[in-house]
Amino acid sequence: MRRIDKSLFLHYYLIADKQSDKEAVMLDSLSELEGTRAQLFRQLQDLGDLRRGTISVAYRKCGKNNCVCAHEEHPGHGPQYLWNATINGKSYAKNLKPGPEMEKYRQETDAHRQFVRLCSEIVILNEQICALRPIPLVTEADDLIELKKKLQQRFPGRSIRK
Repeated sequence: MRRIDKSLFLHYYLIADKQSDKEAVMLDSLSELEGTRAQLFRQLQDLGDLRRGTISVAYRKCGKNNCVCAHEEHPGHGPQYLWNATINGKSYAKNLKPGPEMEKYRQETDAHRQFVRLCSEIVILNEQICALRPIPLVTEADDLIELKKKLQQRFPGRSIRK
């Protein structure tokens, strides 16, 4: 997958001297960025099931003096696999059995990490698209007054310049 170029919008300002050149570069960049965004959305659709958390491996000593795990060089009993997650401030944990159960949890936690990464890339890409989109011009005085009234309702207590 292609990495998102965070400085793409700078490219627009560096190579465009004339207004028509600016519009052409902006349209090329916008269509390219929108295509990349559509590709990222398709990847989101293909993720499947996902689960928050991590899977850890632990070796534990039982505490019996005559057990083999009591020796310093012995790693302990295990491996024991544990799924951990903190959801809305509450910790969850579950011991996983090696085999299909652990593989299912591994795939779901990997999918969640992929989901978080894709969401981050989509946000960065959308910010680039927003920076490249032209600001709509309001030419009619009545439309401008109406827009200012809407903004004053939306942001009460703040003055808007006239």
